[in-house]
Amino acid sequence: MTRNATGALLGIGVPVLVVLAIQLVPYGRDHTPPPSGRRVVWDSARTEELARRACFDCHSNETRWPWYASIAPISWRIQTDVNLARARLDFTAFDSASAKVAEAAGEAAETVTSGDMPPQDYVLMHPEARLMGADKRTLAAGLAATFAAFAGARTERGRLPGETTAPR
Repeated sequence: MTRNATGALLGIGVPVLVVLAIQLVPYGRDHTPPPSGRRVVWDSARTEELARRACFDCHSNETRWPWYASIAPISWRIQTDVNLARARLDFTAFDSASAKVAEAAGEAAETVTSGDMPPQDYVLMHPEARLMGADKRTLAAGLAATFAAFAGARTERGRLPGETTAPR
């Protein structure tokens, strides 16, 4: 074998072996949904429809996992994003007593209006989640109405709605 052929074989073979080897890492392929809890009570069916379209794959226990969500290292990124999103605000296990969740609920409309949600890398792979014009305004208004109790963040005594003790 010539030196060029050996170099080409190594240049192709080593990356292929690395990609195959990282498939043995189990993280990111268990797509069993966690148990659902208290669901968000939507202000309208239209708000829920738009939230399902643009938000539910990350912010719910009803994630639709695409085929590439089982291939490392992409699966690691997707699993991490979904875990973080569910921890911040989960529409299917809504914990209104959590200050962190209440803060995220209060900011939900703002993140849609500002274009921070849904994230651009998600929209790239899920064009149906892109919110344009009226849909963006409708979802933002619906989220604001749905989470109106949390929009002001804290009451006069420094508590979020649902909190029984003052924050530390």
